[in-house]
Amino acid sequence: MSLLFDQIKLLHSQKLHSNVAKVAEMVLKVSEHTTDILTAPHKYRIYAYLGDSHYFLSNYRQAEAAYKLALTFKDACSTSKTQLKQYDGIKDSMPDIDIKYQLHLCLVKLKDNKQALAVLQSIPSKQRKTKINMALAKLYHQMGNTIQAISAYNKVLKDCPLAIEAAEGLLSLGVKGTEVNAIMLEMVGISGLEWLGGWIKAHAHLFNHKEYPLAIAAFKQLDDNSPLCNSNRLLVAMGKAYYFNGDRKNALNYLQRAYKLNPLMQDGLCTLAMCFYMEKHNKDLEKLLPTNYTDELSIEPHMWIIFAFVCYSNSNYSKALCLAQRACSIDQKNIEALLLHGMILTSMKKYSDAILQFRKANDLAPYLFDPHKGMVDCYIALHKMRTAITSASNCCKQMNNHPKSLTLYASILIKDPMTVGKAKLLLERALNVDEYYLPAVYMLAQIFEQEGNFSSAVTLLHKQALDQPTCRLYQMLGDLSVKQNQLEKSFDYYYSALNLDPNNKRVMESLESLGKPCNTSTVTSTDSTGPLLNGSLLDATFSGVNNAENESTPFNTVHEEDTFMDSDHEGSGSDISI
Repeated sequence: MSLLFDQIKLLHSQKLHSNVAKVAEMVLKVSEHTTDILTAPHKYRIYAYLGDSHYFLSNYRQAEAAYKLALTFKDACSTSKTQLKQYDGIKDSMPDIDIKYQLHLCLVKLKDNKQALAVLQSIPSKQRKTKINMALAKLYHQMGNTIQAISAYNKVLKDCPLAIEAAEGLLSLGVKGTEVNAIMLEMVGISGLEWLGGWIKAHAHLFNHKEYPLAIAAFKQLDDNSPLCNSNRLLVAMGKAYYFNGDRKNALNYLQRAYKLNPLMQDGLCTLAMCFYMEKHNKDLEKLLPTNYTDELSIEPHMWIIFAFVCYSNSNYSKALCLAQRACSIDQKNIEALLLHGMILTSMKKYSDAILQFRKANDLAPYLFDPHKGMVDCYIALHKMRTAITSASNCCKQMNNHPKSLTLYASILIKDPMTVGKAKLLLERALNVDEYYLPAVYMLAQIFEQEGNFSSAVTLLHKQALDQPTCRLYQMLGDLSVKQNQLEKSFDYYYSALNLDPNNKRVMESLESLGKPCNTSTVTSTDSTGPLLNGSLLDATFSGVNNAENESTPFNTVHEEDTFMDSDHEGSGSDISI
């Protein structure tokens, strides 16, 4: 009797899972007709082995069924004294706690988190191992049960003070860094873990969504002064901190460094793809695609988002939409997948559907600018200006008056002559926070011009062009000079603009209208910073979601300057689109 069981046990111990699946099913069927070949405890163990094998083979439904049958036979053994003695006689018997843990893993794979939680909760508190508490903490966290999640994470951290995921979980739920550090204090003194205190401090700032600059500073200190410098995990954390703070260019820099260190990384890869797309690095985006795969089953879940971004960047909206929907179905809380889904729907002019996706992303990450921007653009496209204003106002509150949020709000108010004054105040507040935020500079300069306050406009543009010269700044100053009949200065400004963007059509058209050749070799200024700044502002207009020349996504249009989500894009259009 035990010989048959021992052979199946041998297959399981040697990890011959496909063999176990075939043999176990047939043996269990035979045992229904020949009851003396296997005892109930043997069947319990064989069902457990069968569940393990199906789980390894990714047959999660079959694994779930096998584990449930294993638990049924375990209960039968517990109620029968004879079978209980037989069960006790089996060497290395598997506790039902481990079966329940494996069953929970199957249910998580099947996206049935509620049932997975119920299975784990059926384990008495005193019998819960650390891995059970960690699994409970994650499920509580995902379902929004903050108190229970904190309690479970605390138990994990007390048992294993180096459980850094549990520590980060506590921080993300609002537990103070000092409290988490106190639990992990003994770890900090261990040689090789001197960086741990700084890591916890940085993440405490990161999860407090109003302290991103402090998080960045803490991560930089680790990068500069600890053995952790230039590690993939640290670079990803820094990249995310910059991304959450609205600085996509620095985020891209750190995430690219992380990717070069570990091209197989998963954490941060979707954020890197988003940054590549937003910054129009389409070739780099395509390099994120897997080089070899055989079928869909071999594609990792996060790769569906990469595929969708690549299709979207090539304007293949229908295919991109299918891929984005697939990514969202796999991970319903992936911010980048939800954002991309909304962006694609916006490009397809399905604004109401897009708003739903942006709202989901906003519910998960209210501190991110992009979901707010997406909703505002869609409301404008639907001519719901009051709702757009409300949404932009909420953006300012949720983002703690970040310059991007203030500028977004101002971009709507500036359309109405009655609210231009309020828009001006918002833009001035934005520049008080970040004096180099160019979209706010462009808008505020336009308001100065409309008021006839040319000196203020010139002063504002003069400072920016000296500190961060861009094609648009010179173009705007050239147009101002034309309006004031200062033609020689306008030529210098336009040629300086062409030095920075030789293919700028609007600048070339402006020069041709003045009877000058569009040849940058005739520029009179000695360097790219141009002549002494003095002139007039471009007569810009503010469009809603799409530019008249290009009906693409509000996040990434063909004309680079048509979005203020990037710090400064150059292009051929004069519109400053929000």
